[in-house]
Amino acid sequence: MLAGCASSAPRVGHFQPDDRAAITAVIEGQARAWNRGDFQGYMDGYAHTPALIFTSGGNVRHGWQDAFDHFQARYATDPKAMGTLVFKIESIDAVGADGAVVLGDWDLTGAEHPGRGVFTLVFERRAEGWRIIHDHTSSSPTK
Repeated sequence: MLAGCASSAPRVGHFQPDDRAAITAVIEGQARAWNRGDFQGYMDGYAHTPALIFTSGGNVRHGWQDAFDHFQARYATDPKAMGTLVFKIESIDAVGADGAVVLGDWDLTGAEHPGRGVFTLVFERRAEGWRIIHDHTSSSPTK
């Protein structure tokens, strides 16, 4: 009787090369949005959830809205003054089938608050696609 209810083993997903490309596209899309002064487009790379963690400048922000409010207060007073943002991805490492950790560098020039530094992003595969759920960004000391 149970044999009729049995099915094959559950499918286990795998992180694929196109997942790496999709994550890269999110990061590149964020840079393009920032550089055209589209603050909302930049924030679309983050999971729109209260569980989002954003760490920078010795502060931990919880939730998409808190991260949005912080970025907006610091950078988006004038979209033309947001400057030019460049990301360089150093590595993308899979964490299971639906997660990844990205290590990279950032460089912001021509902005009211220019800077450069490193970041570690945790991505999660979500219904809307790959999104950042944890961002730890640090600034390099100025010379």
